[in-house]
Amino acid sequence: MKKGLQGTIRPRLRVGFILAEHFTLSAFALFVDHLRLAADKDDHSRPIHCSWQVLSDSVHPVHASCGVTVARDAPLGNPGHFDYIVVVGGLLQGHAQINAVTLKWLQRAASLGVTLIGVCTGTFILCRAGLMDNRRVCVSWYHRHDFMAEFPDHDVVSDQRFLDDGDRITCSGGSAAADVALHLINRSIGQSTAEKARHILLMDRVFSTRAQVSLQPIPPVPGIADRIVDQRVQRALLSMEQNMSRPLPIRQLAAQLGISSRQLERLFHNAVGRKPQDVYRMIRLSYARALLEAGEMNVTKAAIETGFSDSSHFSRHFKSIYGVAPSIWQRGGMAGQAGGMTATPASSHAGVRIFSRP
Repeated sequence: MKKGLQGTIRPRLRVGFILAEHFTLSAFALFVDHLRLAADKDDHSRPIHCSWQVLSDSVHPVHASCGVTVARDAPLGNPGHFDYIVVVGGLLQGHAQINAVTLKWLQRAASLGVTLIGVCTGTFILCRAGLMDNRRVCVSWYHRHDFMAEFPDHDVVSDQRFLDDGDRITCSGGSAAADVALHLINRSIGQSTAEKARHILLMDRVFSTRAQVSLQPIPPVPGIADRIVDQRVQRALLSMEQNMSRPLPIRQLAAQLGISSRQLERLFHNAVGRKPQDVYRMIRLSYARALLEAGEMNVTKAAIETGFSDSSHFSRHFKSIYGVAPSIWQRGGMAGQAGGMTATPASSHAGVRIFSRP
């Protein structure tokens, strides 16, 4: 990894990385690559305008959740040498993410006024260090339930990709790490440089100086994730999400959990007030809506991709949930007309949030 100063020029953007044990490699890599491409006017990746270092109090490399290891560039030193300290989290369960020495170092960085950034579950680390008290935090919808269970007094948002709160920035993770990197590049170096990095990496989502207000991808069952406590229901929902083009029979889902179909129905009734097959259908329809909005597929292909036997069957169920035919949604009528429909959750039906006219 290229790092440090180029000659006597001080980089305008200096970033230090703390990698949690079993961190998310993709989030880290996206962040660093945007810095690399913004650091030099040519494609030489020289750290002229940006510098970056992986910091650790240990000489041993850190393991990503995928098994790849990353060696440190420097030991923990004076955090005041950096403009930003980025804490990249990853897996939550079964291990300590960082040690007490690193935790105290982050607290020292905060006392010096260095802006701290939590990426993915790095936000959990900042909260555990007492560095996010009385602040709103951005957490992925996927980890929202875990976060609320551990930090019930925090004000958490899961409908934004990242949240800039001055000297604290929290990020939902994944591709949103690129948004934060672009946000810093735009602030420190300029938007044209940020656009250059985005174009070279073929990031097709349009960058905006207001990128933090763009929405996270919607969860598989909008509006009910916070209410689900039973791990069997959570596991069933994950299997549903992973099997949309060829939906699994409910009896097979139940068998995977070691329970009967009737037991699974009771669990879903207690958790969300609906049958598992109804929730499964809503997950598939939610995904189909996203495909239509993105313009990736026509109605027939979206129906096939989400496991419906034919377009008419798909259209009937789609209209019952969203109020319009999928062909109208695909043409942009839901957002492209004044006074038309929006994709904002507006009402509830049998305990599950749905989308409707404002």
